[in-house]
Amino acid sequence: MGIVDEIKQSYRQGGALTKLIYINIGAFVLIRLLQIFFSFSSGSASMEAYPLLKWISVPADLQVLLFKPWTLITYMFVHYDFLHILFNMLYLYWFGRIFLEFLNPRQLLGVYFLGGLSGVVFYLVSYNLIPVFQQHVSGAILMGASGSVMAILFAIARYAPNHKIYLLFFGAVQLKYVALVALVLDLISIPALSNSGGHFTHLGGAVFGYFYGGSISQGRDVTMGFNRLMDRLATLFKPKSKLKVTYRRPMSDLEYNSRKVDQQKEVDRILDKIKKSGYDSLSKQEKQTLFEASK
Repeated sequence: MGIVDEIKQSYRQGGALTKLIYINIGAFVLIRLLQIFFSFSSGSASMEAYPLLKWISVPADLQVLLFKPWTLITYMFVHYDFLHILFNMLYLYWFGRIFLEFLNPRQLLGVYFLGGLSGVVFYLVSYNLIPVFQQHVSGAILMGASGSVMAILFAIARYAPNHKIYLLFFGAVQLKYVALVALVLDLISIPALSNSGGHFTHLGGAVFGYFYGGSISQGRDVTMGFNRLMDRLATLFKPKSKLKVTYRRPMSDLEYNSRKVDQQKEVDRILDKIKKSGYDSLSKQEKQTLFEASK
């Protein structure tokens, strides 16, 4: 089996977490490969001059976003820098595994997408309402799975706050403290304008995750409606089965008894034939009838 076949098999057999990681990595590889061809044709290898990113990342300008609504979903799988996707996928794997110890894969998918959408809301609000960021609206774009990962972290930290993980140099640390440190780091990093939009996105994901962890603890799953919508959209792209299903009217008691009587008569006839001519005189169909009756 070749490498490509092994990857396909691993993807098909993997769960929701595995598929999310594969899609992110696949998108990253495809984006960078296409960027190579673009740099050869345009003479520029800079990220800012790469047009594909502007079509799959969320623009901060609301008027531009109106014509690119698909970016609200695609941006969650877009990475350009290697370290960006490396740490996002490591965090997604670590916190996703912990999430699945307590909750199910469908809930993980719901939190990933809704947490990412919550992050977009915080990103757009910050760039369009906070004066210091408004001057950067025209050229700002949002990409990456960080908001979704933060949502998963805060969801499970709220649901199982005392669950311990083991960190290098620190030993056993409760999840609630891991989430708290991540929140503080984002808050103090906002003034650095180089990635303020990303940090606001993290906060949006964290807010949704915290809300979800609380609601699921009370028995309410706010992702159910979203998951049902995604299921309906998925069925639109599935090929329809060519198999036809037929339904038979159930037999009445009279019909059932009549059928049993006919079967018994046939068995009696075959037994009489065996007495007269021996078992070898039976046809293949008669032997099969006798075998089924014996069961």
